[in-house]
Amino acid sequence: MPSRVALQQAGINLVRLFSPEHGLEANARDGAAVADGVDHLTGLPVVSLYGERLRPAREDLADLDAVILDLPDIGARFYTYLWTMSFMLEACAEAGVRMMVLDRPNPLGGDLTAAEGPMLDVENCSSFVGRASIPIRHSLTMGELARLLNGEWHLNAKLEVIPCAGWKRSMRWPDTGLPFVPTSPAISSFESALLYPGMCLFEATNLSVGRGTDRPFQVVGAPWLNAQSVAEDFNSRRVHGLVAEEFAFTPIQHAFAGTDCRGVRLHITDEKCARPVKAGLHLLAAVIRRHRCHFQWANYHTVANPGGEGHFERLIGRIGIRDVLEESPSDLDQRIPRWTSATGWSERAKDWLLYA
Repeated sequence: MPSRVALQQAGINLVRLFSPEHGLEANARDGAAVADGVDHLTGLPVVSLYGERLRPAREDLADLDAVILDLPDIGARFYTYLWTMSFMLEACAEAGVRMMVLDRPNPLGGDLTAAEGPMLDVENCSSFVGRASIPIRHSLTMGELARLLNGEWHLNAKLEVIPCAGWKRSMRWPDTGLPFVPTSPAISSFESALLYPGMCLFEATNLSVGRGTDRPFQVVGAPWLNAQSVAEDFNSRRVHGLVAEEFAFTPIQHAFAGTDCRGVRLHITDEKCARPVKAGLHLLAAVIRRHRCHFQWANYHTVANPGGEGHFERLIGRIGIRDVLEESPSDLDQRIPRWTSATGWSERAKDWLLYA
């Protein structure tokens, strides 16, 4: 049962609903505008926060006693639900409205030693897919991130986080024993969620990430890709927990929609050891090395970035990494671990943790 229906049936006087990217049903296409409307389940008005506006107007909160936030997260800095939460937190602080977060597990787990940078360069790379200096794979829950932003941004919001029961930091989604409910159209499985922090980097290229297939963000490909060569290059780097294999597919959205692609699939051999950002950078480097005549960077058009420019920098969070990947220097295998370090993150995060 959707939480909004459960709350209504419990006698909570819901006044209006707010929707993030993908809408209340989590089925709108990525990056596409979501209109205001009326919820067919509750009959309540819906204010979209991924259309004409990205944050609520003051009048949207003026008659409310509290805002209840119930959003999933998948543990990646550039997943937009996190930043919709951040705008709502700021708006509630300014309006003096209480905000309650119904927390959920981080499907990638809460092990802070598994966090992966780069840390976001806020001055140069801040955008709707990153507004704070946190790593790409952050290992916190939505509630913990709300506590961190409220504290570090000195918002003084009336914030209350309702912890999720039974979750420990060592648990990834399969450990919960719960079915994985798609959080958005292309995050349809735990495997896609785990690989997303690295494979999403290919959104800024002229390759497909498998949208519309049964393995989105587990594969990348193009009609011109020499999949065997790229897979062998990746596997020679011995990235722990993952192996690359040839995998043909036909995407139905975005790059090469409806066209047969020669692809590479990242197969998870050890989810505990897998470091998706490191893997994504190694795979991207392999494609660039093997396909200098075909590979191109690409704009990625969304409501939050209509021109689509600078998408790679917005995702990776740093200026200059693109140039180094293109140069393919001999020490690239040593640079990638440095890029993906999250130095100081565990120390910063410890004051905001809710789970052991």
